[in-house]
Amino acid sequence: MPTSLLRFVAKRVLYSIPVVIGAIFITFIVSRVLVPDPVRAWIDLPFSGPGADEVIQLYTIRYHFNLPLWQQFLYYLFDTLTGNWGISPTTGRPVLAEIGAYFPPTLELVLVATIISFVVGVPLGALAAVRNKTKIGTSVSTLYLAGLSSPPFLVALLCQFVLSYAFAIFPSVGEISPTIAPPQTITGMMVVDAALEGNWPAFWSTLDHMVLPALSLALLLFGLFARLTRSSMLDILNKDYMRTEKAKGLGSFYVNLVHGLRNALIPPVTILAVTFAQSLGGLLIIEYVFSWPGIGAYAVTAIMNDNFPDIIGVTLIFAIGVVASNFVADLLYRILDPRIEG
Repeated sequence: MPTSLLRFVAKRVLYSIPVVIGAIFITFIVSRVLVPDPVRAWIDLPFSGPGADEVIQLYTIRYHFNLPLWQQFLYYLFDTLTGNWGISPTTGRPVLAEIGAYFPPTLELVLVATIISFVVGVPLGALAAVRNKTKIGTSVSTLYLAGLSSPPFLVALLCQFVLSYAFAIFPSVGEISPTIAPPQTITGMMVVDAALEGNWPAFWSTLDHMVLPALSLALLLFGLFARLTRSSMLDILNKDYMRTEKAKGLGSFYVNLVHGLRNALIPPVTILAVTFAQSLGGLLIIEYVFSWPGIGAYAVTAIMNDNFPDIIGVTLIFAIGVVASNFVADLLYRILDPRIEG
């Protein structure tokens, strides 16, 4: 790895550290200061009386609520960085272990939806730029703006109604058919695990169940790639070298594809890393609508059950995911455009 790239990575890592600590501090403030009775919220105690008082006293010492706030934050920061995120009142398991079980299906869903969004969004964005100020360009722009502005629950319910209930093409809920034995857990991503195990009935069933939630998420995301590609392509089409290439007698299709789209791909490619952060809000609703067993459905269930430790854990994961995705985006941009420094 070149020295300049190493310096760039080191700077970005250093810049990310205070952001992560800031995110941890915000969750600390929410969990300790803004909650009226933080001890009862953390242990989800449904009763009162002498027994409850003993439990509250026990957990007050366990979670350091008896110490000054600055000391509580130091313990909270240390526990968070070392993986001690508390115990889920619902299951009695460590919160981090719960999140680790629910995160792989979400990652699987986001990867598939991102690929669909990129493959559809980039060509449509290029088409909107090349056919700018025509009916085709206006139609494409309207389409991706509709995707960007649509509420996630509406997109999910429409896909479910049309493709599952009306035409019965894809299953409406779940990750795999109940009549098919699921694969053993290797990575936690069922499609990958089924392929590694050679369990092809489970592989095709999981893919079939994934279509609707992935399509719903892709419809929310593809507009991001289309808009970036269109904006970048419009700027490149007006460059002098593009007019020079066309003056040489090269066909417009060749020039637009080889010289225009290739250079216009830098913003969409770098934004690939940010799509995870962009999709988190939509995931909460989409996974819940389709009963997809990911971190989004887990978060909705935790919120509905007032499961405070799980809510804080999911918030931390989302915050760290945003920081990590922005770091990867910066790195990709630096690799694709070495002129960027700092």
